[in-house]
Amino acid sequence: MMEIIELAKKIKLIIFDVDGVLTDGGLYFTAEGTEIKRFNSLDGHGMKMLKDNGIEMAVITARDSKTVAHRMKNLGIKHFYQGQSDKLVAFNDLLQKLNLSTNETAYMGDDVVDLPVMTKVGFSVTVANAHDLVKQRSDFTTKKIGGHGAVREVCDFILKAQDKFDDAMKPFLR
Repeated sequence: MMEIIELAKKIKLIIFDVDGVLTDGGLYFTAEGTEIKRFNSLDGHGMKMLKDNGIEMAVITARDSKTVAHRMKNLGIKHFYQGQSDKLVAFNDLLQKLNLSTNETAYMGDDVVDLPVMTKVGFSVTVANAHDLVKQRSDFTTKKIGGHGAVREVCDFILKAQDKFDDAMKPFLR
């Protein structure tokens, strides 16, 4: 566990996949074809706390979705890449834009499409219900499943590893 904490201490940017990480992975459509996704508010608040504590965030997703674009805008995510069949392109763009090394980055994914980036970052994270190959190649697997607080679990873990958790909680524990 100490090795994982050391990896998390270095993180300046965490990148999230969407389907199966920020959502439960289900694809919901109305009869008219409108896409509907379920996001977890605990995850959103965890992301806000990371941002408030100086940790950059990005989202890279293979799909295009107005619903996801709306949620990312709502969360204030500046670095948002949709329609990325090769997620390494977006990852390399982020490294260059933010002038970061790979060991200062984390990636949270759940399926094999995420592995090319996950194997490059300094801290790779997956959800409890991820594909087995992804679990085998991750530094950290959450106890919670995607879309049900797994992102919050990682946000809290990084804040604790960087000794920022107590300060992040102060406004709520007065």
